[in-house]
Formats: sequence, C-alpha cells, structure tokens
Amino acid sequence: MLRTPFYQFHIDQGAKMVEFAGWEMPMLYESIIQEHKQVRNSGGVFDVSHMGRLRFDGPQARQFLDMVCTRQILGMSEGQVRYSLICDEIGNCLDDVLVYRLSDNDYLMVCNASNRLKIMEHFQILREDLDFQLRDETSTTGMLAIQGPKVMEMIAPFAPEVTELKRYRFLQKDVLGANILISRTGYTGEDGVEVIMPAELAAGALGLLVGDLEAENVPVKPVGLGARDTLRLEAGMALYGHEIHDKIDPISAGLSFAVKINKGDEDEAGNFIGQKVIREIAANGPTQKLVGLVLQGKRTPRQDMKVLCDGAAVGVVTSGCSSPTLEKPIAMAYVKAEHAEIGTSLQIDLGKTTAEAEVVKLPFYKAG
Repeated sequence: MLRTPFYQFHIDQGAKMVEFAGWEMPMLYESIIQEHKQVRNSGGVFDVSHMGRLRFDGPQARQFLDMVCTRQILGMSEGQVRYSLICDEIGNCLDDVLVYRLSDNDYLMVCNASNRLKIMEHFQILREDLDFQLRDETSTTGMLAIQGPKVMEMIAPFAPEVTELKRYRFLQKDVLGANILISRTGYTGEDGVEVIMPAELAAGALGLLVGDLEAENVPVKPVGLGARDTLRLEAGMALYGHEIHDKIDPISAGLSFAVKINKGDEDEAGNFIGQKVIREIAANGPTQKLVGLVLQGKRTPRQDMKVLCDGAAVGVVTSGCSSPTLEKPIAMAYVKAEHAEIGTSLQIDLGKTTAEAEVVKLPFYKAG
C-alpha cells in the first residue's frame, strides 16, 4: 500500500490504519464520534494526501480542461477554485474534481484517490495534439484539510491574509523557500482551509500545527476517515463511490450548479464531453433524484439498502449514518423523481424489518 508523508505521525498518535484506494490511511485515532464533535465544536486536521494532484501546464491547458470539465474553466481568475465533474460521452460521472487556476496556462486539479489512475489514462487518450504538459504531483506533495469553527481564528495571528480569502479562493505562500498553496475549501460543512505542500515539509508542518496533543483545550486535533465521512454526510456533500459514480449523471446527482450547458451554439466552454446527453436530461428532468432522509428509530441505514413506498422499491440508499450532531439516523438516497418531494414518507428496508423515513431538504446540517 502507498503511504502519505504523514504516515509516521499517524502511527505515533496510535491511529487505526486501514486500506483506502490503495493507501494506508487513518480510520480513527480515538473514536469517530469524538473526532466528529471535535470538528463541529473546534477544529480537526485531516490527512488528504491520498487524493490526486494533477498539474496542467501549457498554452492549451485551459482548452483541454474546458473539454473534459462540466464546469466552465474559461473566465476563471487567478487564485480561483472551481468544483467540476469529469463525464464520459453518455453523461455519466467519471470523477468529481477541484480545479485551481494558478496562472493563464497553469492549472492544478485535485481528484479522488480511487480515480486518479483512471482519469489520467482518460486524459492521455483525449489530449491528442493539444499543447500542454500533464504531471502527476501526488507523490511529491502532501495535502491537509483543516476544518472547524475555530480554525480561522487560530490561523489569523500567523497568516492574516488567509483569513481574508473568500470561499473557493486560494493563495500561494513562500515558507522556508518552499511554495505552499492554501485554499479556503473543504468537505465537512465547516469553515477552514486545505493546504498543499512539498512532501519533504509535510511531517514537520503537521507536528507544528497540532502542537502538544496532551494539553487542555487543543483547538485542532487529528481526525480520521471515519469522522470525515459522517461530517460530509451531515453537510449533504456527495462522495464518489456513493452518490457519484459512473452510472449516474450530474443532474440526477443534484450537481447542476457544476455544469455549464451551452444553448446549442459554438460556445467552446459549454462543449464538454457528455454535454449533449446532460443537456437533454436537464431539459426533460431526471427520472431519479438524490434526496436526504431522516429515519425514525435507531437503526443505521447502509449503502445499497432499498428505499420503499408502500412496500414497492422506489430507490436505493447511497450513504447512511447515525448523525452525531442531530442524534438520529440520516441517509442520502436516489429515489424515483415522483417520490423526491420534501415531506414524502418512505421506508428503508433494513432486512428483517423496515424503518419509516421522511424526505428532507439537504444539507442535514449547516454551520452556524
């Protein structure tokens, strides 16, 4: 298995390590619930170095990205980040990504760990004679996500310019002669930043960030993949392999905001791969929709459990957990469009029994 630059830190802190997308990653340090509440109440730091970091550099880098990304890259300003999807010819999602504009001809893409090699191969097939360089910088860099309501006030004394960043903006900072990229992005529903740094600086940076973990009232503590999943689920954020996969389109997944559909003209930025099919789905309406469900009782819904209406299957659960913040079971699920209205009563097939569920507005939790 691959190891991130922070591997030894995880071992030193007694993390329970698991395999995830070919990487050895921390599932938890103490408990998922405790780490979840640490992020909601103060702050947590996540090792997200397993996510792919791909660099596009050259005169036609932007042109290529507008061909493969559903979100318009043309017109992005320097220091801006955009969430987008990579789709195939029939409009299904191959991955969801963040694209950073570093300069006119220089872009960074962060993709999912499980899809990095797949989309690299996809890009090499599509690039043909376009003039740009594509480099995989995953192994030479480390990446941290620092999230929570007290994170920005903790950062302010050391880097006040970071606290002035708007959401989905980033800056680059020279630290000890190394370039550090800091973006106001994250996947927990809380405020905070994500930091990309050279791999050789990573271990020392994490030690400085968390300080003495034995001290009282430590504002930021390490958090594993377990709590990261419950946090993003409460925030109603889709995850590849659950809500997003290569058999679903962005419109059905509730991600139309990340799609720039042209109006049939020659608009270059709207002619991405899969856009004709996606345009039809958007015009006619999807046959299934992603919804939030709150369950009665204490049983936790799991991925692939059937969603029922009066005993008939009308959908399937994509993610579920017992929400540490709401203290009740929650789930996201795809259901037939006619059953997706807020307030609709449905049931979850738990195996030997069923649980009543109600369709609710996403997200389940919103900071503040």
